[in-house]
Amino acid sequence: MIASLTGRVRALRTTVSRITLTPLLIRLGIFLAALLGLLLAYPAELVAGQALGALVVGALLPALAPRWFWPTFVALVTVAGWLLATDGYDRPIALWRLLAVAVALYLTHTLAALAALLPYDAVVDPDLIVRWLTRTAGVLLATSVLAVLLLELARIGGGGAGWQAVTVAGLLVACAVTALLAWLLRRR
Repeated sequence: MIASLTGRVRALRTTVSRITLTPLLIRLGIFLAALLGLLLAYPAELVAGQALGALVVGALLPALAPRWFWPTFVALVTVAGWLLATDGYDRPIALWRLLAVAVALYLTHTLAALAALLPYDAVVDPDLIVRWLTRTAGVLLATSVLAVLLLELARIGGGGAGWQAVTVAGLLVACAVTALLAWLLRRR
C-alpha cells in the first residue's frame, strides 16, 4: 500500500514538473468560465455568504479533471443556480445575464473538450488554439443573435403564444442542427 502511494506521489510530481503553458492556460480558462457562470447564475445573497467557497471548488473541478463528469456536473449546478435565483429568489430574467451564463457554460464545455484532448506536457501550435477559439466565438455569436431574434419573435407574438412560437422555433432549429450533424457524420 505504501509503495502504491509512493508511486502515485512520484507520478504526480513528474506530471507537475512536465506541464507546459498551453494546457495550463486552457485549464485556467475552464476555471474562469465555470466560475463566471456559477457567479452569474446564483443569487447574490448566496454568493456573498458561505457558498462562494463551494462555487470556487466547483469551478476548479472541471479544470483539474476535464475528462471526467465534472464539466457536466458544473453545468447542471449552474443551471440549478439559475433556476434557484429566478424561481426561489424572484430575480427577473435579464437577457444580458442569460446570454452571459450561456456563454460561460459553452466556454466551459468547449475548453474542457480541448483540455481533455491535450496531455499536460503537450506542445501546441498557437494556430490550433486560435482556430478553436475562433470557431467557438462564431458559435457563440450565431447563438446569441438567434436567441435575440427568437425573443423578439416572442414579443411580436405577444403573451403565451409568442413563447410557444419561440419554443417551437428553437426545437426546429435544434432538430435541424442535429440532422445536419448526423448527415455530416454519415458523409465521412
